[in-house]
Amino acid sequence: MALALSPPRVPKPKSALPLHYYESFLEKKGPRDRDYKKFWAGLQGLTLYFYNSNRDTKHVEKLDLGGFVKLTDEAPWGNSHDPSTHFCLVLRNQEIKFKVESLESREMWKGFILTVVELRVPSNLTLLPGHLYMMSEALAKEEARRVLEMPSCFLKVSRLEAQLLLERYPECGNLLLRPSGDGTDGVSVTTLQTLSGTPMVRHYKVKREGAKYVIDVEEPFSCTSLEAVVNYFVSYSNKALVPFLLDEDYDKVIGFVEADKENGESVWVAPSAPSTSGPGPAPPKGGPKQLPPTSITPVPSLDKLPPLPDQDNNYVIPIGDTPAASYMNEDVPSPSQLVVPKPRRLVKLQAKLPKPPTVPKSGMGGVPPPSPSPVQLRVGLSLHLSVPAEPKGLNSGPAKKLAASSAQAFSPTTGLADVTAELEEKLQKRRALE
Repeated sequence: MALALSPPRVPKPKSALPLHYYESFLEKKGPRDRDYKKFWAGLQGLTLYFYNSNRDTKHVEKLDLGGFVKLTDEAPWGNSHDPSTHFCLVLRNQEIKFKVESLESREMWKGFILTVVELRVPSNLTLLPGHLYMMSEALAKEEARRVLEMPSCFLKVSRLEAQLLLERYPECGNLLLRPSGDGTDGVSVTTLQTLSGTPMVRHYKVKREGAKYVIDVEEPFSCTSLEAVVNYFVSYSNKALVPFLLDEDYDKVIGFVEADKENGESVWVAPSAPSTSGPGPAPPKGGPKQLPPTSITPVPSLDKLPPLPDQDNNYVIPIGDTPAASYMNEDVPSPSQLVVPKPRRLVKLQAKLPKPPTVPKSGMGGVPPPSPSPVQLRVGLSLHLSVPAEPKGLNSGPAKKLAASSAQAFSPTTGLADVTAELEEKLQKRRALE
């Protein structure tokens, strides 16, 4: 039976140990401790870190060397037979006692502490050339670290520029560090305060003496770093002086200058960033619902519009209230209406000619009826054209009576009687001649 192969063991990744200038076992006894306690100690910058073992990456205690005063070789009370394994670190506010395994370890610890505090390799210790080389490397690293850890209020400006910055931006602070004007490694401090509405500008010189910075005032005060110089001014002024920190605003939209096509003037263009639509989180149940996407019909361009209908066949005949002009033989359109008049339908009524007088027949001694003369025909035609058109749908009795009465109303009674009398007279004469 084949055995199942177990996966290969992968070693656990080891966390990187902190880089120290120097590290070894060290026994420590503070002011409140009754006895020494052994730690794995490491020096990094101006700080001593203490670990429970040499495999730990997280420290349990730390000690700041910023308030360094001195190092002493003193044996503990009542134990003078081995003073070489003890030394004391004196700070401004406390004293820490240390115990090491050998004289070499003690000299190494003292040498590295003095190197980072004074920024120089000590020459009064019992050290080998290799030890001195290790301390010179630690000195180079510490100098590089301090250059990178300049205070935020340190600006590379001149004396006048520092004063202008403090006057122009009072909300950013009133204390500024700048390079010294004499070309040395020192720095200068510029402050600006207002007294009864009058600005008061003061400049202070800070000298570089070895690893320390000495504030050049009536009572000189030395600091281990520029940060300590700033803290001294802030604390001495009861926080009336505030380190200068210039706010730097950054734009969120890319803008550019573009010439206007209409007038040629330059304008500032800052288009809004296009919003990228992506799958976002689902809306809450109680919130508004998202509408489904709707299809948008594109608007046709002017070049693709449908053709207009024929203007000759697409018009409306207005109905006016103006009285229609009545003429005998023709229709006259109104000059304000540009419409094509339609011909009126003539009334199909035959004008009745007046009956000639009854004449006895020839066989009975009478005369045959004469043919109508041209005058009679002309009168009949005029009567025929003067009759108005009969409206459609009026075929009933009252309509016909109306048409007949209108025909009688339009007959010229006076002129017709005269013509008839003349015709009768001429007819009488003709008959007499026959």
